[in-house]
Amino acid sequence: MDAIWGALADGHRRTMLAALREGPRTVNELAELVPIARPGVSRHLRVLREAGLVESEQDAQRRVYRLRNEPLTEIDEWLRPYRDQWDQRLDALATEVARGRRERKVRR
Repeated sequence: MDAIWGALADGHRRTMLAALREGPRTVNELAELVPIARPGVSRHLRVLREAGLVESEQDAQRRVYRLRNEPLTEIDEWLRPYRDQWDQRLDALATEVARGRRERKVRR
């Protein structure tokens, strides 16, 4: 999981992953999204591939990348207890806000 977090830590890699959510992309299409030289794009894609976040295949003269959801599911499962904790707190806040509104209406 550390490799996944490391890969997600970089903004350029997150930009590429966001584009891959919409569907497979070529290296050139991904390179257009970030302001770095092509060798840098290749290094970023290698990090994403080694973390298991993307897979690639050769299509004639082009290399096409696609998103792999399994590692993101692993991250989502790890985050679930934290999300649940925040959901509980936000629900409690919503209850307090509603209670305050009711009390203001009663005072009028």
